[in-house]
Amino acid sequence: MTTGIIFLLLVAGIVLPYWLKTRKRHRTSAGIPAGKGTPASAEPVTLHPKIDLLTCIGCGSCVTVCPEHVLALVDGHAAIVNGVHCVGHSLCADVCPVGAITMGFGSPREGMEIPFYDDNFETNLPGLFIAGELGGIGLIRNAIHQGVKAVDVISGRHSQGDQNRYDIIIVGAGPAGLAAALEASTRGLRYLVVEQTDLGGSILHYPRQKLVLTQPVELPLYGKIKGPEISKEELLSLFQGIVEKASLPVNTGERVQRIQRIYDSYFIQTSTSLYESNNVILAMGRRGTPKKLSVPGEELPKVLYKLIEAEHYQNSHILVVGGGDSAIEAAAALSIQRGNTITLSYRKEAFTRLKDKNQKRITDLMGSKKINILFESQVSAIEPDNVRISVKGGSPVTLKNEVVFIFAGGELPTEFLKQTGIRLRGSDN
Repeated sequence: MTTGIIFLLLVAGIVLPYWLKTRKRHRTSAGIPAGKGTPASAEPVTLHPKIDLLTCIGCGSCVTVCPEHVLALVDGHAAIVNGVHCVGHSLCADVCPVGAITMGFGSPREGMEIPFYDDNFETNLPGLFIAGELGGIGLIRNAIHQGVKAVDVISGRHSQGDQNRYDIIIVGAGPAGLAAALEASTRGLRYLVVEQTDLGGSILHYPRQKLVLTQPVELPLYGKIKGPEISKEELLSLFQGIVEKASLPVNTGERVQRIQRIYDSYFIQTSTSLYESNNVILAMGRRGTPKKLSVPGEELPKVLYKLIEAEHYQNSHILVVGGGDSAIEAAAALSIQRGNTITLSYRKEAFTRLKDKNQKRITDLMGSKKINILFESQVSAIEPDNVRISVKGGSPVTLKNEVVFIFAGGELPTEFLKQTGIRLRGSDN
């Protein structure tokens, strides 16, 4: 055996085991135990990056491009360090030069159920697509992309058919639904948008002047929506102008009650009509009906589930219930109004899912004592002039109160999806 071969065998025997051990250590220190995925404490709820550490070269491009600071370099490789803030925009995967990042779903938790769909946003039912917030992925630009992609897929399959039925029924007139409608117009498809409330969808529920768009996005027929920041009102006004100029067929105030597939058609029963369509795009958001606390007094008129104009509430004792971004933003907006006393009740021991901006905001408000926060607390009763709150490990609290805002999420349209026949992602998917 030559000296060169002996040397190579010695190197392989020493270096290879060390390399494999180091790779395993990299996986563990990156918070990704080998073969087990991301730990539950950091696992994103929806679509998020999945990193192949054997391929990752540690260039840091993904870290730099992520606006939510989800990723960091750990031991020379990309790792998820702030997974709960991931909104699934996939910029990290787009910039990775070696293809080490793919986008995938984790295991939904805390009762979260989201519909199953493939890379084309098509569910297990042929011709029925999911676009936008309903699919568990945030951001307006994502919603727009998904609405356009779904129509692209439909258009590619399109053939001249029965003129008595639509090519697409689009459920929801938010960003995903309007983008789908615009794309359908460019493709010459016969379509209709139905919306149970009004133009804008989930955006209508945002507080007044809330910034909803901080990066440019492009809409079919319209072009790029520019500007460093766009508020709720500006975007809704833009949408209204686009609908009018493009003469988009949008029926507002029409709620979809049932969708049934019969042979190769979908029959969509709404509160006013029955439609037949070859395809359906569900772009109706996830908010649904506001989730209630089911406590005595919740039916009082002082109990509200959304904040539109904080300026209307002054010189008041106000309780905000919840620990998400909506609750924090509402509490912060109310705290700067004249004469308000703000208490925030949250059932957990700490805030865990806030955007960085809101985490800093609530920390500052707590430090300045502009907001009184009751962690590990739950409202037990709402009375005309008071609220009663139970606190873990402490005595019950009774507070003077004129207004209660509840931000406990929404009753998701799970039953509607199940009745339609759409498979949901569960912990075993």
